[in-house]
Amino acid sequence: MKIIDRLKEDRIHISFEVFPPKTDETYDKVVSAVDEMAELRPAFISVTYGAGGGTSRNTVRIASHIKDDLHVLSLAHLTCASSTKAEVRTVIENLKELGIENILALRGDIPEGMTFPDADRFRYAFELVEEIRRHGDFCIGGACYPEGHVENEHKADDIRYLKQKVDSGVDFLTTQMFFDNDIHYNFLYRIREAGITVPVLPGIMPITSASQMKKSQELSGTMFPRRFLAILDRFGSSPKAMKQAGIAYATDQIIDLLANGVKNIHIYTMNKPDVAAAIMSNLSEIIKV
Repeated sequence: MKIIDRLKEDRIHISFEVFPPKTDETYDKVVSAVDEMAELRPAFISVTYGAGGGTSRNTVRIASHIKDDLHVLSLAHLTCASSTKAEVRTVIENLKELGIENILALRGDIPEGMTFPDADRFRYAFELVEEIRRHGDFCIGGACYPEGHVENEHKADDIRYLKQKVDSGVDFLTTQMFFDNDIHYNFLYRIREAGITVPVLPGIMPITSASQMKKSQELSGTMFPRRFLAILDRFGSSPKAMKQAGIAYATDQIIDLLANGVKNIHIYTMNKPDVAAAIMSNLSEIIKV
């Protein structure tokens, strides 16, 4: 089944993101976490792509396990900055052979020390989208940035590039994490005005520790509102309290989104099934409405 068909259903969908193990020694631990999350019956589970191709084989392996063994829709990430065109085509063909119909097409981070772009790699995500379209009948997702992409100085340019990517064949979008829902609502208004009409899944990251917040800010440059900073200041030194507060904050974000008509939510789980389970428990009656 294609994710876009599920998103068109008139009901609430909660999906999860997981990342593959960095080493083969931790593969079983990651699979165990994925198995626990599958029991929560998410709309789908996405699997990120290993940088430099080092763990990319596990992306396909885990996505196949989710689909075939756990009977949950899977979404395999595919990045092009860290892979040659030949490597990208090999992964696409592998996904096709395994019957995985859903791909999240990303440029990805440029590996340190690499000369980019070069003639043997796709430079932009829209080029990757076009390549996937040439190789099969996939449902293709793309990324978007409510606070603007860090490499674009002007938000108008960011939306113009996003429209180019969507017009190349993207079926739905998932946002980078954000912690102020007004940012998301304003972003939706701007992209709809620009003619981008595909479904947009807000990406929610439960911040459960002070170190996780610091890392998230370094990676994405996202803005933390005063309300969240107060939570961190009060509870950040107590791991258990911060975890509970972070789950509550993410739950509150999701409830506000659902109350304002958003039906599809994507949770960046950081491979923590207990956090995913706590949020789903908090939403147990809400998602039935």
